[in-house]
Amino acid sequence: MAVTKFGTSNLFGKQKFNTLSLAANSAAAKVALIVDYLVIAGGGGGGGANSGSAGGGGGGAGGLRSTVTATGGGGSLETALNLSVGTNYTITVGSGGSGTSNANGTSGNNSVFSTITSTGGGFGSRESSGGGNGGSGGGSGTAALGGGSGTSGQGYNGKIGTGNSGGGGGGAGGEGTSGSAGSSGTGGVGGNGVATSITDSSVTRAGGGGGGNYVGSGGAGGTGGGGAAGGATGTAGTVNTGGGGGGSWASTATGGAGGSGVVIIKFPNSYSLTVGAGLTSTNTTSGGFKIYTFTAGTGTVTFS
Repeated sequence: MAVTKFGTSNLFGKQKFNTLSLAANSAAAKVALIVDYLVIAGGGGGGGANSGSAGGGGGGAGGLRSTVTATGGGGSLETALNLSVGTNYTITVGSGGSGTSNANGTSGNNSVFSTITSTGGGFGSRESSGGGNGGSGGGSGTAALGGGSGTSGQGYNGKIGTGNSGGGGGGAGGEGTSGSAGSSGTGGVGGNGVATSITDSSVTRAGGGGGGNYVGSGGAGGTGGGGAAGGATGTAGTVNTGGGGGGSWASTATGGAGGSGVVIIKFPNSYSLTVGAGLTSTNTTSGGFKIYTFTAGTGTVTFS
């Protein structure tokens, strides 16, 4: 009778080979941790009308920085970040600036993801000063002092108003346009924002606020959350778009607040993300990627 011999060394060798093979396949499944982002700062607040002479300027949109579709200010698309597991990365969602009565608005607050900082939108001014500098510049209530300057690769310059019962200039938008100047009888229109598809659907954000006009009308806000000018109160920029607040046109009216910013990140599905305390977020999965949207707060995130 034939006797079958089992080579125990061969069995152990095969088991060792299979273990190594599984480990190699597992490592191959985790591709490089390349993270796309959309980081938008808070929009600037709209200016209050001067008492008897000019409408308030619209607030500038928060700076917009993106690695998907387009970035702000007509700049070149940014490069995705190559990050590491086990490292804490800071995220901050900037709040919008406040609108004021018979005074300048306030600028929006910066948003941050890791090494990426988007600058808050510039404030819209009353007649006696120029618009604020920021991610996108705020509109001005007077031609003599001009609109605020935007930041390269984040937003455009704000527009001017004519003063002396003329319209306040529109706040700049993130990408589409810089808004329009105010004129006698007409408030400037806020600049349009930019459409991005980081969430796998196209959404326009970072529109500039419309400028007020003292004689009783105002400019529309830019597409993407920009607030329109108003008589009693300028319209606020839309939350989580970085839209600028609309200016006002009555001497006792208040400019609209800027909209809060947003941070959105997208990374391969083979990784997980731990979100630290202090941050408000939602998440979804699409096409092999995880997409996290942060809508408020500041804190850290860690990949694993």
